[in-house]
Amino acid sequence: MSASSQRRGAAIYLRISLDQTGEGLAIERQRQECHRIVTERGWRVTKEYVDQSITASDARKRRPQYDALVRDFEAGLYDALVCYDLDRLTRQPRQLEDWIDAAEGRGLAIVTANGEADLTTDAGRLFARIKAAVARAEVERKSARQTAAARQRAALGRPPLGVRLTGYLPTGEVVKEEAAVVRRIFALFHGGESLRGIVQTLATEGISARNGRPWNPSTIRGILSNPRYAGRAVYRGAETGELGSWEPLVSEDVFRVVNARLADPRRKTVRLGTDRKHLGSGLYACGVCEGPIQAWSGERYRCRDGCITRSMVPIDSLVLAVIAERLRRPDMADLLAAPPEDATNAMDAVTAAQNRVDAIAADYDGGLIDGTRFAVATAKAKAELKTAEGRLAQLAPNEALATVLAAPDPAEAFLGSSLMAQRAVIGTLTTVHLDRGTRYTRTFDPETVRIGWRTGASS
Repeated sequence: MSASSQRRGAAIYLRISLDQTGEGLAIERQRQECHRIVTERGWRVTKEYVDQSITASDARKRRPQYDALVRDFEAGLYDALVCYDLDRLTRQPRQLEDWIDAAEGRGLAIVTANGEADLTTDAGRLFARIKAAVARAEVERKSARQTAAARQRAALGRPPLGVRLTGYLPTGEVVKEEAAVVRRIFALFHGGESLRGIVQTLATEGISARNGRPWNPSTIRGILSNPRYAGRAVYRGAETGELGSWEPLVSEDVFRVVNARLADPRRKTVRLGTDRKHLGSGLYACGVCEGPIQAWSGERYRCRDGCITRSMVPIDSLVLAVIAERLRRPDMADLLAAPPEDATNAMDAVTAAQNRVDAIAADYDGGLIDGTRFAVATAKAKAELKTAEGRLAQLAPNEALATVLAAPDPAEAFLGSSLMAQRAVIGTLTTVHLDRGTRYTRTFDPETVRIGWRTGASS
């Protein structure tokens, strides 16, 4: 559209940073003033563009209608732009210069309803630039004050301002109902459940997220990895080393074990702690080579090296029945008689063993040891690492067993638990080895399933 047209086509841009009531009254006031300007100047309205509850202070913040406004100008759909105030259009000096260039170079008429800026005049452009610079400085000063206040709050161990954490009020007080859900999420993962399994469990129990929507694995992971639930102060996503003034929802040991599992790369490579479809996959061991048992086609288990192939159903039924029978005994509470190892010590042992493996690799890369010594030392260090990781892994399943033992009927609670919880209990109490079946017969022989009891869980 030509700027020389007898009657200009005017776009109206309306914006408010925060509409607290949601009634849009401020937008309506802007609209009335802008239409008054258009009528007084004899223009015609081509289109309204409205961004509600979107700030213009942050250049990274996307304003959909502002973007449409820019695109429509590039397409020549209007040659006049009306807004209530210049800071409604932009608070960014660079964006303002783009509009000034449009006014000077392409004859775009930009006026504000409060009459303070008319970019079709030299005085209007000077005023606009000064006002934009002042507005930008105010934004930067405000940001600096907020940053300093947030840093101070973190140093004092006070809860951060902004969007509140599920389980807490903005002032740090516990919201009992939400806190119970958070504790349950930690307990499920600590007990061996996967992220997706927790989502399914909460959905089955009719528990939704705070916004009323279903949980998803990413939000579950966000809760599990948030140090504030262990009472640690955080500033800009990083721990300050200080304790917060709020009540922790989980213990330090539980948080460390949970996050060690989250960071464990084996969760991806061998599906440790991720969804399983079969009770014994990766849990049972081959009675011939000690290798892990995997699910095979036709509801069968198979050794990774092919030593044995066995039907799943009778084996799983036997294992579940044996565990349930043990849980029905009067001394079932003794299963937790042995105190769990401190998680901090277990984590330190894993870290030390991993450092040892890395140091050996560095010595080999630096030519300090030859290939033979590297192989021997690495094998030994990796064995130590595996042992340390095993001790750490033993800490997590205790939660699943504790939950089962706390039930009125532990055996029924175990049989009614999720697959991952059952696996955790079985792994805590026993080792299961599958031997070769009897040849030329389809009759299941229970003697070919060797169930060994770990310390504290004698048969």
